[in-house]
Amino acid sequence: MTIDTSLVALNEILALRDLYRQEMNCQIVHDSLHERGFTESYLIRVNGQVAGYAALVRDRAGWKDIIKEFYVLPVHRPAALPLFRHFAAASRARGVEAQTNDRLLTLMLFDCATDIKSETILFHDGLTTNLLVSGITFRRVTEADKARTFPHKVEPVGDYIIEADGEVAATGGILFHYNVPYGDIYMEVAEPFRRRGYGSYLVQELKRTCYEMGRIPAARCAGANAASRATLQKAGLLPCARILSGVISA
Repeated sequence: MTIDTSLVALNEILALRDLYRQEMNCQIVHDSLHERGFTESYLIRVNGQVAGYAALVRDRAGWKDIIKEFYVLPVHRPAALPLFRHFAAASRARGVEAQTNDRLLTLMLFDCATDIKSETILFHDGLTTNLLVSGITFRRVTEADKARTFPHKVEPVGDYIIEADGEVAATGGILFHYNVPYGDIYMEVAEPFRRRGYGSYLVQELKRTCYEMGRIPAARCAGANAASRATLQKAGLLPCARILSGVISA
């Protein structure tokens, strides 16, 4: 078996990426890295025939020489491990990062990497909720709202707010730079209004808004953030995967 790995333009792997997206059938958290110019694209050939592709982040804040995608056509899947090892060596990859719902790349990570860590949990919409909280209003943010919004420590000020007692109690929004049709929900609750159910109610309403836009809601949070995880789960967003990272073994 002769394996060849070649650096190519992004447009040369787009058809293979479509197959990858179909097989994933979920939110791909770093899908937009390609169009934003943060990845290198590689075609992988076996005996002169296209067998798959891989994508590597060469140098971006927080990532350096990290394999982000690896897709092998089903007919070549039995040789996935030697193909991955060949690509990792040819590209001089230092590490790999995988969503655990990307089964192929996750297997390659466990076969070829060490010092494996998990810092992020991914969520999908698992159930419809009917949370009710009295005395609050969910609506779109206005210019006037932006001037009186509380300082945000983690997330940006969202396009939607929860108003309580005449104050902005929480803001949130939906990011759409993921693979269609997924939208990523984010939110932040002001310190004085926490532990009142506002966050979960906001997530519930953002889910509804997302569906009205013809998109599918999803979310993510740090694995150590128990409060955020509980908020998402109360609103029906349930854990579906983790993001793992590891160092490529010599």
